[in-house]
Formats: sequence, structure tokens, C-alpha cells
Amino acid sequence: MNTSPSYAETLLVIIDMQKAFQLDGAQWQCPGYDSAATQVKQLRAAHPGPAVWTQFVRDPHEEGAWQDYYDKWHQYRIKPNDPMWHLTLEPEPQDTLIKAPTFGKWTTELPKIANEYQHITVAGVATDYCVLSTVLPAVDAGKYVTVVSDACAGATQQAHEQALKLMGMLEPMVTITTTDELLGSR
Repeated sequence: MNTSPSYAETLLVIIDMQKAFQLDGAQWQCPGYDSAATQVKQLRAAHPGPAVWTQFVRDPHEEGAWQDYYDKWHQYRIKPNDPMWHLTLEPEPQDTLIKAPTFGKWTTELPKIANEYQHITVAGVATDYCVLSTVLPAVDAGKYVTVVSDACAGATQQAHEQALKLMGMLEPMVTITTTDELLGSR
């Protein structure tokens, strides 16, 4: 049974708030990134516990289909330590950073950290890629997930809205809310 905890009792997961998705003219630029970043800052400031930040990095081995993917998105065929991958927001000292060369961040580390939480709160980019592909396996693992819509941005506004609609179809496992609605319930 879903007994919604307060925001402070959830695990805050902030996905891929990086220059690669912010820079004007970048192939992966997410319109709405700066607005989402403002909301992410507000969410992090209001959350007392440690948060988990994720960071997409390219796997230089480009296994399987990833080679063709980077042929298409050549601007990102860069080293894992390139400044393009840097976060645009500063995690708190107690926060955890997970680096992964995959869209979904529900890999090895995040499920271990999330194990003690029944509810997670998710924000970040891109709604239609990394957010979506992190939320779905979290739900499969039995977690309740709150996606903060105005603290996310997609590859396009339409893709953002479509991904939110898709995740919203998983209610009551997934709840779509805004920063004001979430923080107003504290």
C-alpha cells in the first residue's frame, strides 16, 4: 500500500544535469534546461538527506549499437573526462555521484542506494531518455517514483510532455508533480 512519505523521506535522484544537455546549439541540447535547473536547485536545497546525482559519460569502447549511435551524435564522441560531461550544478558533500554510459541509471549502484527507500523522487534530463529509462526499472523493482515535471527537460518540449504522459500512465506507481506541489506538501 502506498503511504506517501514526506519529500524529506524519499531518495532524491538528479539525472544528468550536464553541459552536454545545456549548451546552445549542442546536438543534445534540451530546451528548458535552465528552467529545470532552477527547479532542481530548489529541490536539492529543500531536501535534508543525501541525494544521488547521475552523470552520463561515453564508453570509449562503444560496444554494439553504441558505435552507430555515436556516428550519428558525433559531437559526443569525446573522452569521459571532457568538460562537456561536467555537471552544471554542484552536489552537496554528502551526495553520491554515479557515472554511467547508459541512458538508464538504474544499474548496479542506484538500486543498492535506493534499497532502503520505498519512494524516490526524480528530476533531471532528458525526460524522454535518461529520466524515462531510469524510472521504468525503478518501478519494476517495486519503487514508488515521483517525477517532478518542471525539474525535468526533454530533447523537445513535445518529447518531454509525451514522456511525462507515458510515465503518468503508471499511476499509482509513478506520480507526476511540480516543484511547488511537492514542496508545498512538506
